[in-house]
Amino acid sequence: MEFISTRGESTAVPLREAVSKGLAPDGGLYMPGTVPKLDPGELKGLGTHNRVGVAQAVLRGLFQGALAPATVGSLTAAALDFPMPLVRLGERIHVLELFHGPTLAFKDVGARFMSCLLVHLRRDNDPVITVLTATSGDTGGAVAQALHGLPGIKLVILFPDGKVTPRQERQFSTLGGNVTTLAVQGDFDDCQRIAKQAFRNQIPGQPPLLTSANSINVGRFLPQTTYFFEAWSRLQREKGENSGILFSVPSGNFGNLAAGLLAKSMGLPGASFLAATNLNDVVPQYIRNGLYSPRPSTPTLSTAMDVGNPSNLDRILHLYGNDLAQLRQDVVGQRVTDSKTRACIRRVHRETGYVLDPHTAVGFAALEKELGKRPNHVGVVLATAHPAKFAEVVEPLIGETLPIPRELTRCLEGERKVIPLEPRLGALRGILDP
Repeated sequence: MEFISTRGESTAVPLREAVSKGLAPDGGLYMPGTVPKLDPGELKGLGTHNRVGVAQAVLRGLFQGALAPATVGSLTAAALDFPMPLVRLGERIHVLELFHGPTLAFKDVGARFMSCLLVHLRRDNDPVITVLTATSGDTGGAVAQALHGLPGIKLVILFPDGKVTPRQERQFSTLGGNVTTLAVQGDFDDCQRIAKQAFRNQIPGQPPLLTSANSINVGRFLPQTTYFFEAWSRLQREKGENSGILFSVPSGNFGNLAAGLLAKSMGLPGASFLAATNLNDVVPQYIRNGLYSPRPSTPTLSTAMDVGNPSNLDRILHLYGNDLAQLRQDVVGQRVTDSKTRACIRRVHRETGYVLDPHTAVGFAALEKELGKRPNHVGVVLATAHPAKFAEVVEPLIGETLPIPRELTRCLEGERKVIPLEPRLGALRGILDP
């Protein structure tokens, strides 16, 4: 398996190079050169596996020829050692809880796999690699926890100052060591912009050697395909569901949706997708009218989704050969306002006792509306983060104080270590250059 750029202007590269570069030289994102297909027998066999077994079966295909099957198995088992409950909250609505990893966010799936992969691919004489990542909230914590203390790796995190929750920030700003945290005086799009500029302006063979731990990195992106198969397999095995499945994906940078669409291209049966956004709805607008108009992000309650120019649209368009008509067959989009997000959190808690975080609430509200048009579908909303990470939003809405999980308690006690940064490449280079 070799990996190709979504923009088609760079040569195919082996896995090691794709992971170490992060961004392709032509500015595109790496994808498998060939999308593996799971035949009906293999799909049926997923029902005999546990969660880790399903993930191993999927990833063996995606890394075929790049990693030995036994290596894929061991990396997956090490990375995905936490549960992913599927909770039924209505006649046709399920919540797949992806937030039971070390940093209480779905980003743990990709970040932990990528950290294991970096260690596996690293050679004794390799230079120090600097992992540069922009975060709108949960990526920073997941990547920091996964890479903290690893030899030969430095991590530099860019985050929009004051635009992530205090608990999210402390998951990556209190570690120190090989983790440097930069508070960018701007929004997430500024963080993403200067990170991409740094990748494009690298001088081959000269330090620093940069890679990304955002979902633009194929090593973090590919593991996200696995839980779509897991949800499908679980519904088949436990619930006997034979209906189509509508996945509601809370969407900001659109890596999660792109992973679901890759899973469908691999043979995931009966799946369609709902891109659920807050006011930052440039992709749903594109799906509706064919016009892609990036714009500055708008602050909302669901801060991690405040993205005005999502990177992973490149992967989505690559999967569909830039055929918007075909994309519309599988994906619809919906925008959910902050007022509807609040109302959804209140109502779901009142009716079921279940507590949604603001991002999952966007997905839940959008799913309820869309399922009304699809009587033959069941719905799965991807629950992306633990509600305790957004206590300042959630607690006033439900009238309760949420217990603080131990994963958060530890980082709340640490010392904040943050460097202010102007949103300019020159300022970032001053930090990165040896």
